[in-house]
Amino acid sequence: MTDSATPHQPSDVTVQPDIYDDVSAVTAAPLVIGIVAGEVSGDSLGADFMQQMNNLRDDIIWIGVGGAKMQAQGLQSIFPLSRLAVMGLVEVVAQLPDLLKARRELLAAFKTADIDWFIGIDAPDFNLRVAKKLKPEDVFCVQYVSPSIWAWRESRIHNIKAATNLVLCLFPFELPVYERYNHPAICVGHPLLRTIDQTLLDTPINQRRSELVWHNDGLQQFFIDRFDEVSQLICVMPGSRRGEITAILPLMLDGIQRLILLDPNLCFIIPTVDQNHQYIVQEVIDKRSEQLRAAIVVVYDDSQPAFSQQAMAASDMVMLASGTATLEAMLLERPMVVIYQLNQLTYQIAKRLVKVPYVGLPNILANTAIVPELIQEQASGDNICRTVMRLLQPRAYAEQLKALVETKHLLQQQSNHDPANSVIEQWFMQDSHLSKQPITNQASQ
Repeated sequence: MTDSATPHQPSDVTVQPDIYDDVSAVTAAPLVIGIVAGEVSGDSLGADFMQQMNNLRDDIIWIGVGGAKMQAQGLQSIFPLSRLAVMGLVEVVAQLPDLLKARRELLAAFKTADIDWFIGIDAPDFNLRVAKKLKPEDVFCVQYVSPSIWAWRESRIHNIKAATNLVLCLFPFELPVYERYNHPAICVGHPLLRTIDQTLLDTPINQRRSELVWHNDGLQQFFIDRFDEVSQLICVMPGSRRGEITAILPLMLDGIQRLILLDPNLCFIIPTVDQNHQYIVQEVIDKRSEQLRAAIVVVYDDSQPAFSQQAMAASDMVMLASGTATLEAMLLERPMVVIYQLNQLTYQIAKRLVKVPYVGLPNILANTAIVPELIQEQASGDNICRTVMRLLQPRAYAEQLKALVETKHLLQQQSNHDPANSVIEQWFMQDSHLSKQPITNQASQ
C-alpha cells in the first residue's frame, strides 16, 4: 500500500502536484468515466466528485446513473437513480430481477461508450458486481464509499480487491482493514466537511430561523401567527427513500403526538428532498389528528441550496433516521435523536452479522453513545417522547452538544485528502495507464 493509503500519516499530508509535471497538456481523446450512484446521498457525493474532475479537465464524458445533482454536472443518466434505491435485504430480493436487468443495461452502455474509469458511489452490492466485470477489461475501477467491512463480513475484502483498483473511504475508522489486506484505500473525508455552510454556524439561531422563514412562503404561512410562541423548533428527517418514510415517519408521529400534549408550543419542520417526497410525507401526516397536523410543516424548496441543512441549523434539535443526515446534524452542531426501523427479518439478520453497537455516525466516530438511538422496538411513541424531552433539558442538551463538537473536530483533523486528486494519483501509479489519457491539471495552470 502506498503511504497515502495508510491511516498513520500526519494531518498535513496532501497530494502533491508534481504528478502532473511530466504529462502532456493536450490529450488525444476525451476521458470517458462511468459513474453510478445508488441513492440520493450518493447523488451528492457523485456531483461533488464530478465537479472536482470537471475543474481539472473540461472534456470529460460522464455516463451512468445519478440524480439531478450529477446530471447538472454533465452526467448522461441511463435510467433513474430511484431504480437502484432499494432498502433492506428482504426488499432487495423482491427487486432482484430488475436489478439484474439494470446491471446488464449499464454494462452494455459502458461497453458502447468505451469507458476509461468506473466510479461506483456507495451501493456496493450493485457497484462492486459491475466493477468486477469491468476491471478485467482494463477499466480503472474505484469504489467511492467503502462497504461496511469494518462493521461486518470482513471477508468481503477479497471481492473488493478483485473488483477495484482503489477505495475512497469517508471516515478514518475504515482504513485499518484495507491496510491489513494491502489494498489501496484513502480517507478523503465526507464532502460535507468541505461543503457545509459555515455561515449557518456563525449566525445566531434566531437569525437563522428568521431568514429560513422569510425566504419560504409555506413557512411564512405556518409561522405567521405563532412565531413568538414557539417553545422549541424540532427538525424531523424520516429518510430520503419511500421505504424509510413509510416505516419510520409513523413512529416519529407517534412520538410527536405525545410531545405536543406535554408542550403545545412545540413546532416541527420536515424538509424533503423533492416534491414527490413532500407528497409522500404529507400523505402520511394527513391521516393523523388535526392537532398533530397543525404542529407540523412539510417543506420542499428548490430555490434554496441545501435547504434541509438550513432547516436543521434553524432548529433546536433534530429527530432523524440513521444515515448521512446524522453527519450533517453533527457538523451543524445540532443535538439529535436517531430513530430507525427495518423489516424485522432484515434486522434479525443484520443484528447477527454487525460487529459495531451503533447505527448513528456520531456514535460510530466517537466510539461511544453520545447520541440516543431508538432502534426497532425501542422506537415507540412513548420512548421517542421521553428521549426528546430529556434531551431538551439544558444539562443533557449541553452535554451532547459538547460531545458532538469534539467529535466533529477530530473528524476534520483526520480527513485531509481530495477525492479527485486521490483517484488521479492512484491511476498514474499504475503503469498500464500512463500512456492512456493523461489528466491535465488545468486548475493549477
